[in-house]
Amino acid sequence: MYLCYIDESGTPDVPGNTSHYVLAGISIPVEFWRDCDRDIDAIKAEYDLSDEEIHVAWMLRSYPEQNKISGFDRMDHAQRRHEVTAFRAAELLRLQRSKNPALLHQTKKNYEKTACYVHLTTAERRELIRKMARSLSGWRFARLFAECVNKLHFDPARMGKTINEQAFEQIVSRFETFLQATAQGNSQPNFGLLIHDSNETVAKKHTQLMKKFHRSGTLWVNVKNIIETPLFVNSQLTSMVQMADLCGYALRRYLENQEEELFDSIFTRADRRGNTVVGVRHFTNPACACKICAAHRSPTHR
Repeated sequence: MYLCYIDESGTPDVPGNTSHYVLAGISIPVEFWRDCDRDIDAIKAEYDLSDEEIHVAWMLRSYPEQNKISGFDRMDHAQRRHEVTAFRAAELLRLQRSKNPALLHQTKKNYEKTACYVHLTTAERRELIRKMARSLSGWRFARLFAECVNKLHFDPARMGKTINEQAFEQIVSRFETFLQATAQGNSQPNFGLLIHDSNETVAKKHTQLMKKFHRSGTLWVNVKNIIETPLFVNSQLTSMVQMADLCGYALRRYLENQEEELFDSIFTRADRRGNTVVGVRHFTNPACACKICAAHRSPTHR
């Protein structure tokens, strides 16, 4: 039995605020679930983030108020939290007086999304994410599946589906193919379950798609081994969905900004047939010189 945890990075909207949309899934055998969870919990505890959600994009943003607090790096975690909280409260009061509701709304959102990370410096936050990526890289039993769509080259009318629908169909197809391939020669099939970050709109759409795939298969494969429709869970409570978030972020930032460090760690877990990557695709036209395209088309890639 394999569990495949799924999350997205970027927006499927065109043009949106990202050039790419990435849907990523990290699959592990069910018997390794607890070991993986312990690995991530240990890293979180090291940085005083036990029971907190790791959302990579929010964690790796710049927090300018930290640079304005004298001696911030030398403070302990409690002092850092106190100083940043006080600074942010004063800033929200200032914005209320400025009568700029749009800026006030966005600032409140930024503060809410980053509140649990403010006791860590930029360097500490980056190192935490590096450790999580290196941990995942060491899970030799794990497999990464992802569809990375360059939205500039996606034509919904020609494809007959939305970006989100194509990405989900690709993940389902590759996970199903993996389950069938790894079960060859065994007396029992390998079953798999999809576990998705909770989103009301996506949940309804992906549930309907999965029911269709169970009835008539995807464009590429009949679905025999993936059971049920996806389970939708609160990512705040599920460390492995947070790892899928990390994978999606690393793939998108590599394609959009050529950031290689996180990408190189997580890409080692991409599903392969021999030396060819089959689990991760960069949808663009024409195929580019990125590491994903090279690994996807070249049987000699290592």
